[in-house]
Amino acid sequence: MFYREAGQYKTSYRADMAVFPIAQDRLAVGAILVIAFFVLPFIGTEYFFSSIMVPTLILALAAIGLNILVGYCGQVSLGSGAFMAIGAYAAYNFAIRVPELPLLLVMLLGGGVSAMVGIVFGIPSLRIKGFYLAVATLAAQFFFDWLFARVGWFTNYTPSGAVFAPKLDIFGWTADKPVERYLLVLAIVSLFALLAKNLVRGHVGRQWMAIRDMDIAAEIIGIRPMYAKLTAFAVSSFIIGVAGVLWAFVHLGSWEPLAFNIDRSFQLLFAIIIGGLGSIAGCFLGAAFMWILPIFLDIALPPLGQLVGWTIDKATVAHFALMIFGALIVFFLIVEPHGLARLWSIAKEKLRLWPFPH
Repeated sequence: MFYREAGQYKTSYRADMAVFPIAQDRLAVGAILVIAFFVLPFIGTEYFFSSIMVPTLILALAAIGLNILVGYCGQVSLGSGAFMAIGAYAAYNFAIRVPELPLLLVMLLGGGVSAMVGIVFGIPSLRIKGFYLAVATLAAQFFFDWLFARVGWFTNYTPSGAVFAPKLDIFGWTADKPVERYLLVLAIVSLFALLAKNLVRGHVGRQWMAIRDMDIAAEIIGIRPMYAKLTAFAVSSFIIGVAGVLWAFVHLGSWEPLAFNIDRSFQLLFAIIIGGLGSIAGCFLGAAFMWILPIFLDIALPPLGQLVGWTIDKATVAHFALMIFGALIVFFLIVEPHGLARLWSIAKEKLRLWPFPH
């Protein structure tokens, strides 16, 4: 078969520990990036970019941030929607109060504010864990939902509470068209995915995984739990905050606090569980599953109903989509509790051992 390592000799530690040590993996990732950057912009429609690709990529970025905390460090969090909101509102206030700042710096500052708040709410992880920590992060979700809805300063005292994103102007280039917004999001998500992949492979990532697997043993061998956990909260919240800025500025354009309610937190948590905990690729698979599948069901169910002589109205379609979606989530968790990334990993292992897969 084509997926073999025969003849691919590595003569250095750097080559052996590369992000993609197998040549076929490097070629596949390169082909995906070439198609995403240079093919899709010429064949995709406005609906495809604005309603499918842009939100899927942003949710994948937020899932990467949450996976660093939950999948790699083992700290359960139910407040990711709040950290997306913190990044969005912080960037909005930087943009309107200091209009001289470039947009990319505004996005990074929004992520920085989210990281600082994440450190504050990560302090309880030094004493509690598991469901108790989940409840502590859930408190952040409810608190910031109330804060952004009730304190007018964050929304610049708009009567309705809805705010509008500034113009997407990056060094003179304005991203107005859906394809331009798609390319902007794709570039940012690709960069952050590469940074996250390298980060979890380094000494910091190994500390996170040691804390996840057995925190007492990790402390005995010299890993500082406070440093490991708080850095995980900081990096996770920073990436989620940047994703919140993209969600508000690029995808929504205008938003209100309900755009980042607890449903968003559960959506991201389900995305990393279905995609695969402790997997960067799983974040993309889980985000695609969570966002694209409901859209597909909404489109496919009415024609299927007509085939059997049953006219399905929009309300019924929505209910059926939720039922089927929930059933598929349960099915995938039963078939492979480690997520879609694990299924992909098993498929690659069978290809490597073909024709003698076990």
